[in-house]
Amino acid sequence: MRSGGRPTAMEPDDEAAIASIAAGDRPATEDFVRKHGPWMLSVATRIVRDTHHAEDAVQNAFAKVFDNIGGFDGRSALKTWVHRIVVNESLMLMRKANRSRTVAIDELQPVFDNNGCRIEDRWMTMETPETLLVRSDIRAQVSGKIDLLPDNYRIILVLRDIEELTTQEVSQLLGISEANVKVRLHRARAALKRLLEPLVRGQAV
Repeated sequence: MRSGGRPTAMEPDDEAAIASIAAGDRPATEDFVRKHGPWMLSVATRIVRDTHHAEDAVQNAFAKVFDNIGGFDGRSALKTWVHRIVVNESLMLMRKANRSRTVAIDELQPVFDNNGCRIEDRWMTMETPETLLVRSDIRAQVSGKIDLLPDNYRIILVLRDIEELTTQEVSQLLGISEANVKVRLHRARAALKRLLEPLVRGQAV
């Protein structure tokens, strides 16, 4: 608990770092950058899909963090607060970036026969998309398939399933309804499954 009885999600080390950074302590600021910079860059890269834009997003996020850290109230963990900032900065840069090649989302939805049964080939292995995502030898291929999704679907998949934001948080960040988030997430997952089927079946892509 902080003074006054208000609950805080901060660790003691975070409170000390915040106080030092707010006071202009340069070593504390540099330590903060070293500690948080790598994971922030990973988050930004997943969103903007461009190293240079990701680096810009992280720089912008650090600037915002340092400008506002004195007012951080500790109602969430410090890393959670920083994560939200880097996600928001990444989204703003993503909207300005050129779109890369994507596949139309309708082309990746399940196909059904006249009886309403899904048409799909028999899988040759029992691997699942979740298994594929943690396999280092094909992680890059899986990431590449995610990148093929249109941005308005891809970004919701990334925010919900990788960054683990709530539906409400994604809705607020993107300025769309929660119902719209759920619909796009469902379609994005279905599309990704279609793209991953050759890997899941043990076939080359």
